[in-house]
Amino acid sequence: MKETHLVTGAFGYSGSYIARELLRAGHDVRTLTRSPARENEFGDSVRVFPLDFDDRDGLVRALSGVRILYNTYWVRFAKAGFSQEKAVTDSCALFKAARDAGVRRIVHVSITNPSLESPYEYFRGKARLEKALWETGLEFSILRPAILFGGCDILINNIAWSIRRLPVIGVFGDGSYRVQPIHVGDLARLAVEQSQKTGKIVVDAVGPEIFTYRELVTAISAAIGKRRPVLSVPPWFGMWTSVLLGWIVRDIVLTREEMDAMMDDLLVSSSVPTGSTKLTEWMAQHKDVLGRRYARELARRSDRSTSYPKL
Repeated sequence: MKETHLVTGAFGYSGSYIARELLRAGHDVRTLTRSPARENEFGDSVRVFPLDFDDRDGLVRALSGVRILYNTYWVRFAKAGFSQEKAVTDSCALFKAARDAGVRRIVHVSITNPSLESPYEYFRGKARLEKALWETGLEFSILRPAILFGGCDILINNIAWSIRRLPVIGVFGDGSYRVQPIHVGDLARLAVEQSQKTGKIVVDAVGPEIFTYRELVTAISAAIGKRRPVLSVPPWFGMWTSVLLGWIVRDIVLTREEMDAMMDDLLVSSSVPTGSTKLTEWMAQHKDVLGRRYARELARRSDRSTSYPKL
């Protein structure tokens, strides 16, 4: 049955994959975006509304007639007017507008292992949003991915970029902490599947492969044919080199909180995998282009017209 669905950030990363799945399923698709002029593949197929969290009436108008809202909005780190605290406040405003507009269900992208008691603002903020979603009274599905790969991802691509250019690769500590990546297309399919569910559902969105961080670096090296020595380095030294590299590429490569959360084993799940795409197989298919260009997070925030690259 044809329905109207709205995706935040349909011209961005995960949002574009969700929008593509919805159009393929024959739905009417809208987006709330801060980048209405961004080049995109959808043309007039996606109806565009401005994402202005301070304009409650505008949010309600955009959401009127919408059955499902997909919320992909979040802020990776505080910089240039963006903060995770504000992302929580803004997302809560979006949830309230959805309720007032009569939206039937929200599919919300969270993170693995969120906790209100977490020492990390990112994971606390995601937990606060999950709590706020429960309090709306709406039906919902919460998807909890660890890390995403595919298309224009940041982490896997930029590790490959570093491996192509550096003679050795460092891992923080012993590198035994784990990650469980999911392909962004698998996340999108899961989101659309969950849109047809009822009730209140929480799902870990994770792929079929689990790597220690050392194994991940080694697998990427092997995939792109650039085997490098992998050295254990103290976390402080790893952060120092990340800051130095960030100065060179004019970006924030990694935050201390991201490093610590990864080392605390928060990017892995004990649940049954919900994604089917194996990172090892995907990298083998994209080995010639993976890591050829550095993916700049700050550039994506400042450039609101250029499309995201796709693999």
